[in-house]
Amino acid sequence: MTPALLAALHARCFTTPRPWSAAEFEALLATPGTFLCGDAQAMALGRVAAGEAELLTIAVAPECQRTGLGRARLAAFEAGARARAAEEAFLEVATDNAAACALYRAAGFELAGCRPRYYTAPDGRCIDALVMRKALSSQG
Repeated sequence: MTPALLAALHARCFTTPRPWSAAEFEALLATPGTFLCGDAQAMALGRVAAGEAELLTIAVAPECQRTGLGRARLAAFEAGARARAAEEAFLEVATDNAAACALYRAAGFELAGCRPRYYTAPDGRCIDALVMRKALSSQG
């Protein structure tokens, strides 16, 4: 997928956090350790450094939500992270994003912390971010 297609998908899926631009996707994809799983319907973007993976973003086109694509992209991210020798994965999610929180909990992610007032909604409200973690190594 091109940075422009990634940005278009992201814009269809997000207001909080704000959608990322094609230039931001291009810069991320050029960063060592960054990898992409997906297509125009659903994608997960992650990166691995020093044995840790970070899910940078995950997006599922609105018409494809609740079809298992998010779960599949999250699993692909985890597999990609393991293939790059990551032993644990982290992510941040807005506390008011109930669907994403449920997806991550169902996949075995656990609360690791909170970043107060991390996101700003379009209406100016500040929203906390949950930091979630999952062991990827067999030792757990």
